[in-house]
Order: sequence, then structure tokens, then C-alpha cells
Amino acid sequence: FIAHLVMAYVFTFWTCYVLKNEYERVATMRLRFLASEKRRPDQFTVLVRNIPPDPDESVSELVEHFFLVNHPDHYLKHQTVYNANKLADLVEKKKKMRNWLDYYQNKLERKSKRPTTKTGFLGCFGSEVDAIDHCKSEIEKIGTEEAEERKKVMKDPKSIMPASFVSFRSRWGAAVCAQTQQTSNPTLWLTEWAPEPRDVYWSNLSIPFVSLTVRRLIIGVAFFFLNFFYVIPIAFVQTLANLEGIEKALPFLKPLIESPPIKSFIQGFLPGLALKIFLIVLPTILMYMSQFEGLISQSSLERRTASKYFIFLFFNVFLGSIVTGSALEQLDTYLHASANDIPRIIGVAIPMKATFFITYVMVDGWAGVSLEILRIRAFVLYHLKNFFLVKTEKDREEAMDPGSICFYWSEPRIQLYFLLGLVYAAVTPLLLPFILVFFALGYVVYRHQIINVYHQRYESGAQFWPNVHLRIIVALIASQLLLLGLLSTKGLEEATPVLLVLPILTFWFHKYCTHRYKPAFVRNPLQEAMRKDTLEHAREPNFDLKSYLADSYLHPVFKSDDVDKFYVAEDPGAEEVIVATKRQSRRTTPVQSKYDGSDRLSVPDSIPER
Repeated sequence: FIAHLVMAYVFTFWTCYVLKNEYERVATMRLRFLASEKRRPDQFTVLVRNIPPDPDESVSELVEHFFLVNHPDHYLKHQTVYNANKLADLVEKKKKMRNWLDYYQNKLERKSKRPTTKTGFLGCFGSEVDAIDHCKSEIEKIGTEEAEERKKVMKDPKSIMPASFVSFRSRWGAAVCAQTQQTSNPTLWLTEWAPEPRDVYWSNLSIPFVSLTVRRLIIGVAFFFLNFFYVIPIAFVQTLANLEGIEKALPFLKPLIESPPIKSFIQGFLPGLALKIFLIVLPTILMYMSQFEGLISQSSLERRTASKYFIFLFFNVFLGSIVTGSALEQLDTYLHASANDIPRIIGVAIPMKATFFITYVMVDGWAGVSLEILRIRAFVLYHLKNFFLVKTEKDREEAMDPGSICFYWSEPRIQLYFLLGLVYAAVTPLLLPFILVFFALGYVVYRHQIINVYHQRYESGAQFWPNVHLRIIVALIASQLLLLGLLSTKGLEEATPVLLVLPILTFWFHKYCTHRYKPAFVRNPLQEAMRKDTLEHAREPNFDLKSYLADSYLHPVFKSDDVDKFYVAEDPGAEEVIVATKRQSRRTTPVQSKYDGSDRLSVPDSIPER
């Protein structure tokens, strides 16, 4: 007992020591990265949401007026957000039809016979027509619809969202705007740092801000029920580890089960393999749920999905495997147990499930790393796409694209092994060598894949780390509480006060790290912003920042063709004092507009215009 207690303290203090050093190192790396990286549009741009309606001014005019008044020395330009989802669908549809046209034209060159196709579903039903003429007519038809939809987006006020990307003359001005409250009403003119242009998830920018809370509530309830119903198949999977239970339920299988190869397979690999199959489709479901929540960047979508996935793994793979596996063996005791007895039941079951988790580490961890380096999944998908979908060389290039590493499912899986290692370190250390082998293989494999295989879709500047730190803290506290439940069943109640100190210290350590290091991941220091602005101005005094930022946050569908640019064309100038406005209340009365949200009164008529 003393050895277990001592090792619990050793692992706790060692984990906290390593976490503190890593948090400090990552925070330093992030600040150094922000200070040393080249100029990027998101360093000068802020996303403004929940812009209040105004009866006299459009959203674009209102944004320009608001920032010329409240940020006169730093405001540069703005880019209004448009609901262009339907237009994006038409552009994508037209792109696919052009791809089909290229395919049929290449086919005509090879065979000297005009190809045909059917006009019905998937080209398998309907009347048979000339494929090239059909594609050209469809492209022309879609082009007409696209032009009409483009005009509608440009002119229809309903297509203009109450949000805007606002750019500033300096990083310092953007930092002040992004990190301060703009009006006395904290629900209006909400500002946050704009994501990197390639990180923006454009579809969700058209979601009204007021509906986000409702969407998150719906997803929260849906995620709870998803967790609940997933327990059922996992509980069924865990019964496969109990040969006696299978023989009682299916006695006619007893001769087959008792054969040594089948018995070894059922006890060893089948539970972990079945659990792995159940978990394959889960990350995709969770990503769709995060998209429904309305997050506006791909990095935030991946972070939110990773949090959901870890919660699911914690309750269903870890606790679910332990609780259901032991509960099915002693169902009567578990159903009549009080809430205070549940930690004891889980604690007792932890050593009993060590064999299962060793198997799980080998099946999911070791085999998963091997499949990652072999890329069998990508290999199979490429040949399926090549056989069924590839029509042109462009399609083949897209099919061969390795993509980017999926943080939202790979990172929570890795942290599951952190959880297993911390839980079993002071209980069943036999599990640790298997986990160490996994991390050794994973380090080599993922390092190679990230450097040499995968593309980088976006740069978030280590925004994942605070979530990673939090999940390791949760795993550490869970290991301490489960050890407490285990020891309480061994007649060692006097160890309870000694172990209760550990979760308290761990939680205090987490609060300390959050207050000390997390601000570096949330806010940009004004001192660093001013220093970088000063250096750049000294090196490039004539740099045209407005031209550099011109199309950075323009919706991708408007970048493909020569269309009107939706940003302020004229430089407002640094010395302008009186700001022109169309708002009638500003011209006739000194009382502020109830729609503006600003405390600033109108300029008296006695002040001459410059």
C-alpha cells in the first residue's frame, strides 16, 4: 500500500513538472513565432459580429462609420460578409460539369466517336444524348444561374450578414480592437481575431449570430444521447471477453468456442477489434456536429471535435470498457450499488481489465501506427477513386493528394494512451511497456508523416496545446480518484486523506498554468505588436498594406472571376475629423442613435469641416 501511495505521488509530481515545462516551452515558441513570422493578413484583421441593424445605413456603411469614429487613426478597410453558400454550390457544380466536358472531349480524341450519356440519375437513366453537347448546355445553364445568384448576393440586403472583416493599419490597432469591448452593450459589435484566410470556414459565416447559442444547446443534448446510446454496442462488445457468458447465451457454440485457436482469438483480439470498428465512423459524426454549431474556422472545428472525441473515448472506451465489463459479470451488485460505491466498483475493475487494455494498445495503437506509415487506407481509396471517379488528370492529382493530418481524431486517440498510462502506472505497471512502445513508434511515424507526407492546411500557432494540457490534467485527476476507489476496497481507509491531497494539488496546478501561460494563446501582447510594427515601418516605409489586404478575406467564389471587390476603395486618411453619415438622427438631433451602440454624440454643426 505504501508503495502504491508513493508511486502515485511520484507520477503526479513528475507529470506536473513535465507539463509545466512543456506549457512554458510551447508558450515561448508561440510568442517567438508570432514575433518572427512574416506579414500575414490575420495579423491586421479583426472579425466583427452581431453588428446592430440601422434604418439609415447599410451594414457596410455602418461598419465604415463606426470604425472611422472609434478607431480613426488605425482603421484601414473592411470586407463585408455575404451569404454566398448557394453561389458556392453553383460554382462547384459548374466546376464538376466542366470536368465532365474535359473527360468527354479527351474520350472523343482517343476514339474518334462522339460519346453519349443519359440525362437521368447518375447518367444511368433517361434519354440518351450527345455527351459533349449536353455538358456544354448544362454549363451554359449553370452559368446563367450563377450570374443571377451573383447579382442577388451583391444587391439583396438579405444576403449581407451582420458581420465584417475589419483591417487596420497596424498590428497594434488590430490587437486593441480584438481584445477590447467596443460599446457599452457587450452583446453588440463583438470582436475577435480573424482566422487565417485559408483557415476560414466560409459556410458557417452565414449563420446568424443569435442562433449559435441554440445550435450549441442542440448539439450538447445530441452529444449526450450519442454518448448514452454508444454504451449499448460497447457493452455488447465487452461480453465477448467472457466465454462463460457466451456459452450460457449460445450453448450450441460451446464446441467451437472451446477450441484453442478460437478461444485465444475471442479472449485476445476480438473485443479490441470490434471496438475499433465501432469507433471508425465516430470522428466524422462529431465533425458534422461541430460544423452545425457554427464555428467559423477549420482549426476551431478540429479543436471542438477533438474535445468531443476525447470525452467520448473517456466515458465509452475507458470507463465504458471497465464498468460494463465488470458490471455484466456482477450485474446484481452493480444495479443495487449507491453512488458512493461506484468509484469502488470501477477501482476494483481496473486491475481486472488490464489484459483487455494491453490487447487494445496492441490492436489499436501498434497496428494503428503501422497502418499510418503504410497508408493502406489512402492506397485503397486512391484506387477506388481512380477506378470510379477519376476522369481527367486533374481528378487524378486530387485523388493523389495526401491531405493533412486529422488532429481531431488522431490527437484524442494519442491522449487516450496518456490516460491509460497514468491510470495503470501505480496499479498495474505491466501495461506501461506496451504504451511506451506505442509512443516510441508514434513519435517516429507521425514526425515523418507531418514533415514528408501531409500538407498543412492552416497555421493556428499552437492553439491546440491548452486543450491538450487540460485533457492530460483530467486524465491525471481520474487516475488519482480511481486509485482512491481501489484502495478503499482493500481496507485502507486511512489512505483516503493522503490521496485526496493529490486531486486538489493537481487542480491548483492547472489553475496556475492557466493564469500564467494561457493568455499567450488568447491575446497578442501590445508590446510585441508595436515592436513588429515599428521594425516593419523602418524597413518598408512605403509598403502598400491596403493592396496587400485587398482580397484576403473575400469569399473564394468572388476570387475566381473578375467581379466587383466588396471593400472600401478610398483611403479614409489619418487627419479626417468629421465622418459623413446617412443616419438622419445624426443630422437633426444630438441624441445618439438607438441602433448604433456607441456612446459618442453627433458633432455640433458649429465645427467647420476640414
